[in-house]
Amino acid sequence: MEKKIVVTHNQVAANKMNNMMNPKLNQLIASLKSQFSEISSERKQDLEKLSQFISSKLKEKELNLIFICVHNSRRSHLSQVWAQISAHHFGYSNVHAYSGGTEETAMYPGVASSLISSGLEVLELSKNSNPVYAIKYASTAHPIIAFSKMYDHSFNPNENFGAVMVCSSADSNCPYISTAAARLLIPFEDPKIYDGTPEELEKYNERSHQIGRELLYVFSKVN
Repeated sequence: MEKKIVVTHNQVAANKMNNMMNPKLNQLIASLKSQFSEISSERKQDLEKLSQFISSKLKEKELNLIFICVHNSRRSHLSQVWAQISAHHFGYSNVHAYSGGTEETAMYPGVASSLISSGLEVLELSKNSNPVYAIKYASTAHPIIAFSKMYDHSFNPNENFGAVMVCSSADSNCPYISTAAARLLIPFEDPKIYDGTPEELEKYNERSHQIGRELLYVFSKVN
């Protein structure tokens, strides 16, 4: 008996949108997805809490996520970018990722260098002490706008969003966000200790790829 293959609307959308991404980025995504087994069982439990929140909110028209660390300079930006890429990859066009901090500083240039090495386009729109970047991951998608800001900055959604803490310091410094629909903690180690060293790009890539792998896993579990 011939087996019937069912293709969902999201799968069709995902296949179409993935064809719009840089081949280098698509290859990296495939590689990161093949590494899901490297994520520990304990870590998967934390990540699946975010998957469950996303699943519960996708019934609504839009889903907003704000990734938060203290300075909004490294991990929160990488998380914002990889969350948007992951949503795009799996065909969830109504998911929008943002980032913020408990302090305003600047996106560290090593983040841009790492994203470029992964196949994204990064355009610096301003050259002040806190530059604004446009980050392009697909030819038909709006670029991600990245700059350092407080998590409650007017650029970010101000209600009914998921607040995702990506460093333990931000978790302790932001004990309560009254307008968030949920508050989740998935901390990552800070690559800052390698700033200005010969290993900087390598270590930023390692952290970026870990964040990408784990957020791809999150969206792979959304239903």
